[in-house]
Amino acid sequence: MPRTVGVRATVRDIAAETGLSIATVSRVLNGAANVAPHTRDLVLQAVHRRGDKAPLRRGELPPAAGSVYVRCPYVLTDYFGLIVSSIAETIELHGRQMVLNAGEAAQTAAVLPTLGERPDVAGAILILPPESPDDLVRLRDQQFPFVVIDPRTPAPKDIVTVSAAHFAGARRLMSHLVELGHRRVGIIGGPPEWLANDARMAGYVAPLADAGVLPTPELVRHVNEPNTDNGYRAAGELLDLPVRPTALVAFNDKMAVGALAAAHERGLRVPQDLSIAGFDDIDVSRATTPMLTTVRQPLQEMGRMAVTMLMRLLDRHTLEAVHVSLGTELVIRDSTAPAP
Repeated sequence: MPRTVGVRATVRDIAAETGLSIATVSRVLNGAANVAPHTRDLVLQAVHRRGDKAPLRRGELPPAAGSVYVRCPYVLTDYFGLIVSSIAETIELHGRQMVLNAGEAAQTAAVLPTLGERPDVAGAILILPPESPDDLVRLRDQQFPFVVIDPRTPAPKDIVTVSAAHFAGARRLMSHLVELGHRRVGIIGGPPEWLANDARMAGYVAPLADAGVLPTPELVRHVNEPNTDNGYRAAGELLDLPVRPTALVAFNDKMAVGALAAAHERGLRVPQDLSIAGFDDIDVSRATTPMLTTVRQPLQEMGRMAVTMLMRLLDRHTLEAVHVSLGTELVIRDSTAPAP
């Protein structure tokens, strides 16, 4: 190949010429140690053939131009709607356009494989993505900037994520119930494969263990879709046990609303006979009788933080705090009381 003097190549050019991934080329150019000698030689030879000027490194690149692609493959209700609205407002403040991919039908769309090839899109925000971690890694290896909000599964350490402190919030909620004297607590969990469910379950169990109580399997239910109907069904199963729980904690406020309906159907007074608590602090938690004790997630701040971190990526900054966990707050209302 003839030597093209004075032409500054990009990392992508070098990757295409050598057949290596963009991530590998970047590691060589940034002096990373975890690169095979043969691979390093391939890259450096390609740089030499390209001419006197080395490829642009990330810190030398101009800010990426284009829109922000927001993928939320769920119905934009009060939970996801709050996140997306805050994202849209913050993107506008940065002078960017937003491309929205939303709705449950979007769950089956193969979006990620071609996202990095779209010239009109500079980066993306992925909300509770249903794709596998391998799909996210492949998108990362294309050096496409993106941020994940509330990852469904554990994300690789170098993928930027924003989530709430699920464990801490759940622990504080269960501590509140334990302080009220509850020991037999029914737990209505979310989808067992979700990362948030694992964290909340661990948070629920810790205060009970501190009080000398180990939850038995009969007091735990998991649902595949955390909605009101499933909360109603799971609560009914728990309340129909020979020895019913004195309190129920639900994965989210919608399932707690279902639990309230199941309790009312059985003639149980809340909170006199049964305490019920939720998680999220969406509008419905204040529309019930009694109003729900719950854990407030900073949903809008999660959206704003995701945009802020993405903008730093688009400006070619290196992020040190890659996994950000925002604080939660226990909100005590009228649905919890001392154990009967």
